[in-house]
Amino acid sequence: MSTLNISLPEPMQNWVESQISSGHYADYSDYILNLIRRDQQQNLLVEHLIEGENSGESDKTIDDIWVKIKAAKTH
Repeated sequence: MSTLNISLPEPMQNWVESQISSGHYADYSDYILNLIRRDQQQNLLVEHLIEGENSGESDKTIDDIWVKIKAAKTH
């Protein structure tokens, strides 16, 4: 793993420190890694939404979709 040094304005540094001291994160690295993971997930979600939007209109009903989702959860 590589090391990254960043500079934060004091209010942001105080925020991160409060998140660490509250027990939400182990340290600065844990906090930053979490932010990067969330950003990656958000970008992936946007890509999937765009892909879905570009795929056109479905002929399936909402009930059809729910049946498929429920069946997938049981397998």
